[in-house]
Amino acid sequence: MEITEIRISLRSDNKLKAFVSMTLDNRFVIRGIKIIEGAKGVFVAMPSRKRPDGTFQDIAHPINNETRAWMEEKIIAAYHKEKERMAAEAGVEI
Repeated sequence: MEITEIRISLRSDNKLKAFVSMTLDNRFVIRGIKIIEGAKGVFVAMPSRKRPDGTFQDIAHPINNETRAWMEEKIIAAYHKEKERMAAEAGVEI
């Protein structure tokens, strides 16, 4: 499996930093991935829905920690690259 595209849509919210769409093997798209600012830095939140009891359930997610770490590394790298690109366009250092 290969990540063939990652699209980052930056946000200016305190916690929600970006929405992400990720394409796998030019065949399958996962939308609704979020980059969240937490107490220990940014992390990736997979698409989820709110259940009737108020908890959240992932709609799509990696099945093992190795795949999750691989995806998170690629997504966060793309996020930082997009932040740098936007800052350069605005003439601002980050």
